Amino acid sequence: MGPGWRAPSAALVGGSVAIFGGLRRAALALPRPAAVRSRPGRAWRWRNLLVSFAHSVLAGLWALFSLWHSPELLSDIQDGYSVSGHLLVCFSSGYFIHDSLDIIFNHQSRSSWEYLVHHAMAISAFISLIITGRFLVAAMLLLLVEVSNIFLTVRMLLKMSNVPSPVLYEANKYVNLVMYFAFRLAPQAYLTWYFLRYVEVQGQGAFLTANLLLLDAMILMYFSRLLRSDFFPSLRKGSAGRDVDGEKFLID
Repeated sequence: MGPGWRAPSAALVGGSVAIFGGLRRAALALPRPAAVRSRPGRAWRWRNLLVSFAHSVLAGLWALFSLWHSPELLSDIQDGYSVSGHLLVCFSSGYFIHDSLDIIFNHQSRSSWEYLVHHAMAISAFISLIITGRFLVAAMLLLLVEVSNIFLTVRMLLKMSNVPSPVLYEANKYVNLVMYFAFRLAPQAYLTWYFLRYVEVQGQGAFLTANLLLLDAMILMYFSRLLRSDFFPSLRKGSAGRDVDGEKFLID
């Protein structure tokens, strides 16, 4: 991928930001559960999660199909290239930029600072991929996490809406755990092993390795929260009476 791709890529990222801005406005017109309507503080979080859900479905299935359709890419994580993967990275970069702006402009930075850190890491890493054309396959593997995010977001939407029947939540709880292992922990562990073993710790390789290790720590922290909340509630500390209206990350 040469320099000629950079301007079109910038336009693709900008177009993705606009698409998610349109989805955000469309989410305003959707009906909201009574539990959300009765708590004004939850309105932003509900709308934001709906947009996040849309990105997870589209990006997760896109990454999964791209790698399934072109499995030979997995043999060249550093220099493998596909047009579909390039478009996917531009698409997700636009989402992360949009979501960061949504958090900041709606004064949610304090309660969602972890997301801002995550998005800054993702945006900077993806921009480096777009500019250099390297490690695109690594980004596609990382975006498999969005398959897991589908069920994680469903979990949060169900908690916010106070669904009276626990059956749906219980079913999603176990599916969510399986997806977390298959599409979040497994790809992350493989890429961490690959980068530490095969990627030179200098320049872009050093930058991406540092990002990956920080992401490892964040993912393990979220996994710990998920286990405590859904499977070992007696181990939860300081969450009693917590108001989750403005919290975007997995807390409860």
